[in-house]
Amino acid sequence: MTTTPSPKAPPKIPLATIVRRVDVTPDLWKIWLRPEAPFKFKPGQYCTIGVDGLERAYSIVSSPYEPEVELFIELVPLPYGNLTPILHKLCTGDRVSMRPRAKGIFVMQDRFVNHLMMSTVTGVVPYVSILRSYLHDHRRGHRFFLLQGASYHDEFTYDKELAEMARQHPDFITYVPTVSRPREERNQEWTGEAGRVNTLLEKYVAKFGLRTQDTLVYACGHPGMIEDVKVRGAALGFEVQEERFWKDDE
Repeated sequence: MTTTPSPKAPPKIPLATIVRRVDVTPDLWKIWLRPEAPFKFKPGQYCTIGVDGLERAYSIVSSPYEPEVELFIELVPLPYGNLTPILHKLCTGDRVSMRPRAKGIFVMQDRFVNHLMMSTVTGVVPYVSILRSYLHDHRRGHRFFLLQGASYHDEFTYDKELAEMARQHPDFITYVPTVSRPREERNQEWTGEAGRVNTLLEKYVAKFGLRTQDTLVYACGHPGMIEDVKVRGAALGFEVQEERFWKDDE
């Protein structure tokens, strides 16, 4: 007599508790998670979180040295976004599933001296993690040029932190935020750079004196921005590394 072995139950995914939440705009917010299981990652990688079996990947803002995992999330309404409408309703004390392994290869490439980092809104996330970690380790020998685009100036979120990094380390960190709708009332107090971030690539490559042989261009955020940066970068001879935030992933 033979018996059919019982199917193994799928491994239980560890949970993480939301220990803090900050709303930036009606559709942008930050949360800090405390994982119940050990969680290690490299600056620039992403974590996978979920609710009731629905999971999505989110790049990590915090550096590996911080005690909590910080995320910056954009609300994508149905039918394009499935998880973010659920996450948007969660508060401090609520829990989400969190897979114990970080993933992703959108990390700093040390062999390049210069790093031109292009982003749109939440696409700035992996760069914040990379810079926080770089400064924590007291590293030197590289230069970072971070350009962040948004429709409105209140969407930048990490602009004060990045501007302070640039102020303290002007020899190797430069931060340039730009708004694409400078004439709208919501941006009436804006006096900085204007235009879609991808259209500024050539201007700042020339301004910073960047060369193809020692510069890597990173592009993170909206797929349309990334595709244009790849075209513009290739036309100038630069290598481009990308990380896409698809609608259904946000």
